Amino acid sequence: MSDAKDTLRAGWDALIAELQRARDAIDDPALMPPPPTDRNLAEGYRYLMGFVHHAVERAFHEDPVRPHFRNGLSILNRSTIDNPDAVYFYAPIDGRRSYRLRGEPGDARHWRGEPATALGRKAPHYLIFEASTGELSGDSGDLAELRPGMKTGTGRLDCSAIELEADGSFQILLAPERPVGYTGNFIATMKRVPYPHPTDPTLGPERYASYISGRQLFYDWDREDAIHFEMTLVDGDAPPVEPYTPQRAAAELRRMGSIVRGQMHFWNAFWTITMGTYGERPGTPPGMAFPRNGFNRINGASGATGGGMSTNLYAGGVWELGPDEALVIENRIHSAPNYIGFQLSNLWGESLEYANRVTSLNGWQTRVDADGVIRLVVAHRDPGVPNWLDTTGLEQGFLSPRWAYSQKPPEEQWPEVTARKVPFERIREHLPAETPVVTAAERRRQLEVRERHVRKRFRVF
Repeated sequence: MSDAKDTLRAGWDALIAELQRARDAIDDPALMPPPPTDRNLAEGYRYLMGFVHHAVERAFHEDPVRPHFRNGLSILNRSTIDNPDAVYFYAPIDGRRSYRLRGEPGDARHWRGEPATALGRKAPHYLIFEASTGELSGDSGDLAELRPGMKTGTGRLDCSAIELEADGSFQILLAPERPVGYTGNFIATMKRVPYPHPTDPTLGPERYASYISGRQLFYDWDREDAIHFEMTLVDGDAPPVEPYTPQRAAAELRRMGSIVRGQMHFWNAFWTITMGTYGERPGTPPGMAFPRNGFNRINGASGATGGGMSTNLYAGGVWELGPDEALVIENRIHSAPNYIGFQLSNLWGESLEYANRVTSLNGWQTRVDADGVIRLVVAHRDPGVPNWLDTTGLEQGFLSPRWAYSQKPPEEQWPEVTARKVPFERIREHLPAETPVVTAAERRRQLEVRERHVRKRFRVF
């Protein structure tokens, strides 16, 4: 009995020590947090507790033999400039084994390039699954995890290629290799690479996935519904669940603390060094630093960008606006993407409140001007224009446009995004003359749709 008590207390003490190290990332300048304004500090504690929520699920409830999909990010744990249009999902897997994944998306004709149904409920606008090796981005707490070869994507499948059954459902086989003669939906959970692992030379060329993850992206928040997945082993029965032990509990306590500390430290360093949020530093890749009231060069997602959806193109910047200033943003599309989105977040990378404030807009929700340009306005108060993005009073925060392409076009066909700071009272001088006025009643209706959708998307039952 005393050995069990000592083991568990040691695990608990290790957890608390790691949580304290995580907390230090809120206000210790050496750990590169955002500027210590009252709001940034307050939001930093909420941000930390989001990682605590996330780490409880991962440390205590992951089981690759009996995998269950969980929210990777949600209204309870916002981080990494999360996309308000998305359900982020993940489940642990053993890439050496085979699984069957099932889903019932509802009316998904738009996945096949057809016009979406005009009436009734429908599937999310876009869906993608991705299998990858290693832990989730940020777990190590060290930017060294971005080195080439540290993580490997083994396979992916998005809705443009998912084959549906006659009843509208789909099944996907996840396995190290496609079985001979198998022609259905498939995601590889093993990839052979021609290079050694950067930190473990004993690993052979086979890299096995440890997670299946992905996104459901919503366009029409009034009518699109989340899909619920199930996944089971197909290459043997799961062994009985072992009784819980002090040793396992202590190990999970330690892992929980490590995840929280790692995530807090990693993302501070990522925003400060890799993305140059506060100016270029040694380690900031050329062209990647986030400018003030503008955007860095557009780039694709990869391990070097801290993960991200592999079909996305990203750009980023930081707004810095006084009370009577605004940004007018122009988004020019040269090759039509599967998805267009624009989001605001604080300097921790938390999406701003998006159920009760208009802090994000997607391709369905935005007005496109007659010349084909999407013009957005970022401002602290409502200017009465269609594409207003609400800063919620933050003087500084992240600007985050995204474009998803199942097949990326050549770079000369990538989108263009620019921004111009203007006086608030002169916003309309920088918009087309035919830009309509949005009334207070219309804005309330916009918010009602958002709140209802978000409540439903993240409902518990």
